[in-house]
Amino acid sequence: METPFFQIAQIGCNMSVSVGKSVTKGILLVTPSSAPHNNPMSTASNPALAAALTLAASAFAAGTTLLAKALGTDALGPALHPLQVSHGRFLFAFLIFASAAVLLRPRFTRPNWRLHIGRSSLGWSGVTLMFAAAAFIPLSDATAISFLNPVVGMLLAIPFLGERIGPWRWGSTALAFAGAMVLTRPGSGALEFGALLALLAACALGGELIFIKLLSGREKPFQILLVNNAIGLTIATVAASFVWQTPNAAQWAALAGIGALMASAQTCFVNAMRMADASFVSPFFYTSLAFAALYDALVFSVLPDAVSYAGAGLIIAAAAILVWREARPRMRQLP
Repeated sequence: METPFFQIAQIGCNMSVSVGKSVTKGILLVTPSSAPHNNPMSTASNPALAAALTLAASAFAAGTTLLAKALGTDALGPALHPLQVSHGRFLFAFLIFASAAVLLRPRFTRPNWRLHIGRSSLGWSGVTLMFAAAAFIPLSDATAISFLNPVVGMLLAIPFLGERIGPWRWGSTALAFAGAMVLTRPGSGALEFGALLALLAACALGGELIFIKLLSGREKPFQILLVNNAIGLTIATVAASFVWQTPNAAQWAALAGIGALMASAQTCFVNAMRMADASFVSPFFYTSLAFAALYDALVFSVLPDAVSYAGAGLIIAAAAILVWREARPRMRQLP
């Protein structure tokens, strides 16, 4: 789980964000660390534009999975290994953010390398597993299972961050995992391999949220993104060297597209968080499920079945309950 690509550099220079008060808040909630009247660089509230940017981020994020599926199958030529696909994602995203850093020259602080390496290792693992899953199961199933990321993060926050979880969150966790189990299709006689890969990806990316939580108050968002992509590229390059095959022109274009779409999604999402409360923005990101299903139908003629709808419905309901519960205290404070 970020308008033009280079706007993210301005965010890194002008804005400090933090990962909610807790990683247990529905999805990864990013909120301004200071109120607008205390931060002259804050963007004025604009819920309509925030919703539009989140929808764009959702479309871009689903697009990365679509391209990963095309690369992992024979749609564009001989299938590329997931390790090579994730290498392309980190390579081209890093080039975009590095170019922004060269052009805009933001100030950097000393990175916490231990946290960055932990975060990037889990992020690379999660991305690679998700790209592998996309080649085996419908994009809508892979996307739905990815919504488990914050649930895993919530569970890990108990031992690692000392956070306490109430009955509503435990209930939402059970509901989300029930949805994930539905999507593994156990009634077919064997667990769906692709769904298991997506579930492992969700666990890795959920663990990444813990590191993001720890990093968020220490370093600026742009620095976190740049360092993350640099370390991820290093890991991905070493891993991809063992399975490398030279991509054809169409595959190079798709690999570049994954990096560009990921950078665009991150940029749009961070901008959206500047313009509206996280509790308002978060539900719009679930439209990535609809975009994934649409792309799969248009490109691969794959339509969601009843099992897909049931599993996705349970996971989205669980996430929606968390967002609603976390929004209630803020709503009570409004005049």
